[in-house]
Amino acid sequence: MEPLRGAALLLLLCAAACAQDSCACTKNKRVSNCVLLNGVCRCSSIGSSVSVSCETLTSKCLLMKAEMANTKSGRREKPKDALQDTDGLYDPECENNGLFKAKQCNGTTCWCVNTAGVRRTDKHDTDLKCNQLVRTTWIIIEMKHAERKSPLNTESLAKFLKETISSRYMLDGRFISGVVYENPIITIDLKQNSSDKTSGDVDIADVAYYFEKDVKSDSIFLNNPLNMSIDNEVLNFESMMVYYVDEVPPEFSMKSLTAGVIAIIVIIVLAVVAGIVALVLSRRRKGKYVKAEMKEMNEMHRGLNA
Repeated sequence: MEPLRGAALLLLLCAAACAQDSCACTKNKRVSNCVLLNGVCRCSSIGSSVSVSCETLTSKCLLMKAEMANTKSGRREKPKDALQDTDGLYDPECENNGLFKAKQCNGTTCWCVNTAGVRRTDKHDTDLKCNQLVRTTWIIIEMKHAERKSPLNTESLAKFLKETISSRYMLDGRFISGVVYENPIITIDLKQNSSDKTSGDVDIADVAYYFEKDVKSDSIFLNNPLNMSIDNEVLNFESMMVYYVDEVPPEFSMKSLTAGVIAIIVIIVLAVVAGIVALVLSRRRKGKYVKAEMKEMNEMHRGLNA
């Protein structure tokens, strides 16, 4: 009996120790194996073996990888409107520090991305070379809010959004370059050059991803939904789009254009060609008319001299 009692006591002590060392990651619910190390909660990001700190935001690359792992396992469905600013959710390759690798592939198809993980080149085969991870320096978040009982005050809205982004997503206020309101469209500009960003600053791409998930009711935070209430009325959104501007222009060819854009280009070209043809024909007719008129005048002149 004594050995059994000793074993049971050891198990209880181990369980108690584990309970004391365990922690909850309030800034990322897509983690596992959370432990308290030197007063900081650290966890394993789902879908990878990368350890993340719960004191700050998790990188977008690791979050996308975790979401793909959850989707594959069937624990949650992929949102139908997820990542409208890209080709859709994909399983990214991440560096050890959580950044996107410059080259991303899906089987035999590869492309280059920016620091926000957004494709910036045409899709090629695996021989594609992506020499560097191009930095996204400007993110434009455009949202359309639902109809409200009371109109929004522009100054109050800008103050609320700036304070929310700074406190909730830990982004330094100097990177929020502006909030513009043109009823019912709200536009938020986040700008962050590589020279301005220090090691302690969160990345605007991560902030935009957290914010997008919050607005679409798919929060990454643990039991902490976003409270978007202004003047005692909840601010609901009908749509949201995110646009990315890189420090180097993207490298797309004509074949990457959509059918609609190509159709517009064709119409413009045809209109220009039609205008040129009409001008040429008009000048030809005018020339023929002048020649005919001169011929008739010459014949009349010869008749008078006869």
